[in-house]
Amino acid sequence: MSTENRIRFSASTHVGKKRTINEDSIMALPDQGIWVVSDGMGGHTGGDFASQTVVESVAMLPAGLEPSELIKALRGAIGKAHDTIVTEAEVRGGGTIGATVVTFLVANGHFAAFWAGDSRLYRLQSGSIEMLTTDHSVVASLVLSGQLTWDEAEKHPQSNAITRAVGVGEHFELDKIRGELFPGDRFLLCSDGLTKYADFATLERVLASQSIETVADTLQQIALDGGGTDNISIIVIDIL
Repeated sequence: MSTENRIRFSASTHVGKKRTINEDSIMALPDQGIWVVSDGMGGHTGGDFASQTVVESVAMLPAGLEPSELIKALRGAIGKAHDTIVTEAEVRGGGTIGATVVTFLVANGHFAAFWAGDSRLYRLQSGSIEMLTTDHSVVASLVLSGQLTWDEAEKHPQSNAITRAVGVGEHFELDKIRGELFPGDRFLLCSDGLTKYADFATLERVLASQSIETVADTLQQIALDGGGTDNISIIVIDIL
């Protein structure tokens, strides 16, 4: 699929082999240049509600906004989702309900991304992969201090312990990254259901070799073949 003949993308989400419900939600708004992956937490009735609240809030953004207004509105939409999830958790008795989020927005030859939690954004550029986000997780501090690599962190006993999520805590924060787009760039948004099974070398190999028509399904199959213990969500975006 394409938008303004400059971008193509493919996407997939799968419940995996062990779960009975998909608590991930993904969304593509190519006409507005927005893509979202959100990974819910809080059990069957909580996690899917949280992730769906995130993508539905973003889906409500008005069309036709200028890039600076759209960036501000996108941040606001995720903040609104946070408030909605917090309220719902209180109604349900105060249990933890939340969702990670990673968003990708393109406009005027540049991109902006917001994220919270351990859903990730990668960029493949000139055949080399780079992780553009930094997980909000217990093990991230070990990576940033040089004690672990990101690949090693995925095998750590506390790899699933995140420190920031939409709907969790009184004060919600999003991290943001901006950058320039170059022809040939390929971006990957994904939940940790993929990165548990696909290390940097695997992601780089597949992203560098697969067409846009097959790349998301190929990555999904790698996660399923590896065990598929979590929901798996993938969006791949090509800059033409």
